[in-house]
Amino acid sequence: MQGLKIGDIEITSIIERDGPWRKPADMFPAYDPQVAARHLKTLDPIVFDPVSGMMYITYQTFVVRTPHHTILIDTCTGEDKGYPAPMDFPKQRYLEEFKAAGLSFDKIDYVFCTHLHIDHCGWNTILRDGRWVPTFPNAKYVFHKNEYAAWEQATKEDKQPPGNVWRFNCLPIVEAGQALLVDDGYTLDDTVWLTPTPGHSPCHCCVNIKSGGQHAVVTGDLMHHALQVREPSWSTIFDWDAKQAEASRRRFLGDIAGTGTFVLPIHFPSPTVGLVEAAGDAFDYKFIA
Repeated sequence: MQGLKIGDIEITSIIERDGPWRKPADMFPAYDPQVAARHLKTLDPIVFDPVSGMMYITYQTFVVRTPHHTILIDTCTGEDKGYPAPMDFPKQRYLEEFKAAGLSFDKIDYVFCTHLHIDHCGWNTILRDGRWVPTFPNAKYVFHKNEYAAWEQATKEDKQPPGNVWRFNCLPIVEAGQALLVDDGYTLDDTVWLTPTPGHSPCHCCVNIKSGGQHAVVTGDLMHHALQVREPSWSTIFDWDAKQAEASRRRFLGDIAGTGTFVLPIHFPSPTVGLVEAAGDAFDYKFIA
């Protein structure tokens, strides 16, 4: 991602990993190879690797610099979490890009988590002297309170996804007094606010950014790949409620199609940012440089 400027806000990304990652047939239970082949002929070639048969999937954090705050949206997978393969890939790239962007841990004001899955809150904490502590010591971390509660309960019932996500990435933030547990529609100020898009997780949210009459939305895992813009019914194997995820995706795409809203999906490959247009009964995603 080359960066996006809207009004007096700058948005860039810190990449943890990119490249071919998963085969679409393994990702989408409703996958139809003939339908996919038709779409892949006309989708931007950056979204699919024909050699491996895998989709290009990026793991990244968006950095939002406003006149008042430096904000991170989603924090990838992090280090030392004991993740199983394939999530145990090297993480040094994230630290190098963080530094190259002129950032330091102590200068982050807010961390927004669209949801609390393994690959969206990993750098929330770091291991120090055998304890998980907030990576960003001066930041407030924004969690949807019901999302937090759902993973707390899942952990108590031993249903937590791999990596002890709640215990390692979330609870230490609350214990440190740095968490903001918020409701649907939380508004930081007149430039940054949440909208609920549940389904992928219990209380998944999108993060809206507005300035100078322009609007951008970080969509988290509302969609993982451009195929889902063409086929909104293709929910993933990772969705908490596949039907609800589809409904949220259709509603979102219908609301923004043709509006000039900049879309920033966490997992879309560089240049990541795109515009959504209506295409018959579905939609199309156009990357912008």
